[in-house]
Amino acid sequence: MIKKVILFTLFIACLSCSNKEFEKNSYNILNEKDRAALKDELLEDRFSNLLPELMDKVDLDMWLLISREYNEDPILKTMLPATWLNARRRTIIVFYRNKEKNTLERLAVARYDIGKSIKSAWNKEEEPNQWKALEKIISDRNPKKIGLNMSKHFALADGLVKTDYDELTANMPEEITSKFVSAEKLGIAWIETRTQKEMELFRKLVKITHDIIDDTFSDKTITPGVTTTNDLVWFMRQKVTDLGLETWFHPTIDIQRNNEALKSHIESFSKSKPTEIIQKGDLLHCDFGITYIGLNTDCQQHAYVLKDDETNVPSFLNDAFKLGNRVQDILTNNMKAGRTGNEILLTSLSQGKKEGLRPSIYTHPLGKYGHSAGTTIGMWDSQEGVPFNGDYPLQKNTAYAIELNTTVHIKEWNKDIRIMLEEAGFFGDNTFEYVNTRQTAIKPIKIN
Repeated sequence: MIKKVILFTLFIACLSCSNKEFEKNSYNILNEKDRAALKDELLEDRFSNLLPELMDKVDLDMWLLISREYNEDPILKTMLPATWLNARRRTIIVFYRNKEKNTLERLAVARYDIGKSIKSAWNKEEEPNQWKALEKIISDRNPKKIGLNMSKHFALADGLVKTDYDELTANMPEEITSKFVSAEKLGIAWIETRTQKEMELFRKLVKITHDIIDDTFSDKTITPGVTTTNDLVWFMRQKVTDLGLETWFHPTIDIQRNNEALKSHIESFSKSKPTEIIQKGDLLHCDFGITYIGLNTDCQQHAYVLKDDETNVPSFLNDAFKLGNRVQDILTNNMKAGRTGNEILLTSLSQGKKEGLRPSIYTHPLGKYGHSAGTTIGMWDSQEGVPFNGDYPLQKNTAYAIELNTTVHIKEWNKDIRIMLEEAGFFGDNTFEYVNTRQTAIKPIKIN
């Protein structure tokens, strides 16, 4: 008898594993070797076809990045090949752009090549001093300006740590240090700009994000009176792991009900939400994102658990949802190249309020990082504008988490609710599009 139980348990475990493998294959999620190849292909494309254009745009002919192992510059980390999980020792990368010759040298003042894209330019046996080797590389090329990753207001462009800066300046002559400038604009451009090849992958990744949310908001996972919001959170985390993906933040699930007051903004945006048992008639909301081959998604959607006598989401809730879609339309229609995030924010809020809406907008760049570099279009607690980061102009070929909400009074519930939405969007050649559609109605969950 014990033997039969063990065999049955093993059978169920194998069935579960085969289902997971089938799901991974259906999404064409690559194995580690193929992921590495794709990651390096995307990186080489960025170095060859994007970086020269970006350096010309910001008028910078040399870019210098310095990091030590486990204390990587956030930008340098996006430049490491698949087989380099971290910098090694002190890793120094030099990009030199000769616009007249239309060349871009990619040099590593390191003991090794950095993958196939950046070649080692330091022979320690000939020159034991790494700083002297760097000095020669710079002097031989005689750049006009040398960009360093220093930025007061953009954290991702501020990766040069004090010790490396002090060592650099102490070991370089004045004719070199006098050419040091902030590479802030180049660093932001490198992080925020999406290539055509990256967008092909990004569209698939956002589709998987939507599918996981659909699986979470379903009768397969929810038993009213039993399932908790925390159960759904961990279902999402496990689903991501089973698919061989990662998440860049812990998901959240929250509930709005007809007999409970609307929570404050602070509680709504808290990542430590109280665990609640899901009931029929609950309006559910999730915040969820995943990571794959150096790209990140971020999505918020709504679902409603139907009561026994309901066949669809109540019309008054779907009408409220359409107002959230309207705020999205107002915002994305106001996204024009060269406008600052603050200009887009204030114009959109003003337009929404004139239409009788109660909007709040807090849209951020999305891509290499979840909260990425680029213009910030509001923060939930800075609706009057965001200093510095909101003053940065919107650029072409960039991606955003179109994140916002609108408060709507529901007379049937005698209370306000908040429609909170977030979808990945791409701003191309002065046109906006959703990376993989957007939610246009609350998802009904029918319990059989």
